[in-house]
Amino acid sequence: MNKYIFLFIISISIILSSCDLFTNPGEGENPGNENPGNEDKPNPTTDGLSYVFDFEAIPEITINFSLDEWNSLLSKYDANNDTKEYVHCDVKYQKGNDIFNIENAGIRLRGNTSRRRPENGTGSHVGDGNADWQHCHFGLNFRKYDKDDNHEIYGIRKINLKWFNNDPTYVREVFSYDLFQRAGVWTAAEICYSRLWINVEGDPKPAYYGIYSMIEPYDNKYIERKVDKFESADGNLWKCTYTSNGPADLRNENANMGEDDNVHEYTYELKETEVGYDIAKAQLQHFIRTLNSKDNGDEFAEWFEQICDVQLFIKTYAVNVALGMWDDHWNNGNNYYLYFNTQDPENYKVFFIPYDYDNTLGTSNCYDPAKQNPTEWGTMGKLMQRVIKTPQYKNMFIEELKKLVDPANGLMDYNSSSTRIREWQNRIKDYISNDTGEDMEIKDETAPWSNYKYSLLNNSNNYFIEKAKTINNL
Repeated sequence: MNKYIFLFIISISIILSSCDLFTNPGEGENPGNENPGNEDKPNPTTDGLSYVFDFEAIPEITINFSLDEWNSLLSKYDANNDTKEYVHCDVKYQKGNDIFNIENAGIRLRGNTSRRRPENGTGSHVGDGNADWQHCHFGLNFRKYDKDDNHEIYGIRKINLKWFNNDPTYVREVFSYDLFQRAGVWTAAEICYSRLWINVEGDPKPAYYGIYSMIEPYDNKYIERKVDKFESADGNLWKCTYTSNGPADLRNENANMGEDDNVHEYTYELKETEVGYDIAKAQLQHFIRTLNSKDNGDEFAEWFEQICDVQLFIKTYAVNVALGMWDDHWNNGNNYYLYFNTQDPENYKVFFIPYDYDNTLGTSNCYDPAKQNPTEWGTMGKLMQRVIKTPQYKNMFIEELKKLVDPANGLMDYNSSSTRIREWQNRIKDYISNDTGEDMEIKDETAPWSNYKYSLLNNSNNYFIEKAKTINNL
């Protein structure tokens, strides 16, 4: 072949290849990030959640701070250790070979009694490599300051990062949310393990904070992702918490209620609304007032069937009690969300959403969580007080509890539970040691302050075995 013809053919091939690159933008690279594989991109409206909160992966998260922003985070905590104020940061999220770099994201401290200063001591960060790092909970909002598609990961805009506070096993909250999902409680948040680094400008190297749980936040996007089950995304979402203002026991329609103003702690805190605070508050007050006005028995049951998915609620509370969650609505007036799915103050369906499960599986500072009668779990929460005094609902509750501990179902019997826990611990064990010097090894123990000492893996004094005995004796 004539060498000039050969060179001409090669040139045409190169040009066509280049044209092909330009006619397929995004193939091989995610614009604005470093995530390859356009054909494998999740759909943000369907499976972006399962991509980000991938339980089979351990995403790596590096949070980069300027020195000023890190010191701002510290000073906000020093001024008010309940602060919810955000500061600026850059975030690198890596899952396998996929890398997402999100600039100018927002980050804040989280936690109720477990909220901490991320660097021990007082004053500003020096940046000499001698910081006394300290585990704490973080909330990340990728779109806090810039509201565009480059500030999300396949539709996910926020994530909560929790250290394993008072949980030497590194599994309690993970096991709990996973069990909700396995049992069919679709309101429960998604969760997975992650590894976390904090990188402050001027430091010689990032601080490795170790293994964290990464949890789906309850917000408007959470509601939208489940709109087919909630039936509407235009309702009102409340966080319900025991605070210095009193318990969230659904007894007092004049309890402390407020909007999220980044400062105060409310017993009932409005997180999302389409109609404004006044209407949302009137709706919650109507619910509390009506709940307290119903007699036990048929009158309550008729109303409850109209405003609630009864089977879902009872299944949710069966999992809650099986897990030994005592710091809850029923016993402590604490740690749950309510979603009202309409804007009508008197016509709605209400959904109970489980929340905060680190003090579970044997960890308790009150009664024995494995041996306490599940039908006498608490005396505070008005909703469960009404439910458990309704015979047909009490029977449903006991039936759901027994399903959970039945070995045939593989949910919360000793063999299936310990097998899952061992597998999860084996996946994370090499990543536990961290620069805070805290929680440096996995132990089969309850929290040091717990009144009861249960094992999750050994068959001696085992929480799962003892819990099954208690439930099966009902």
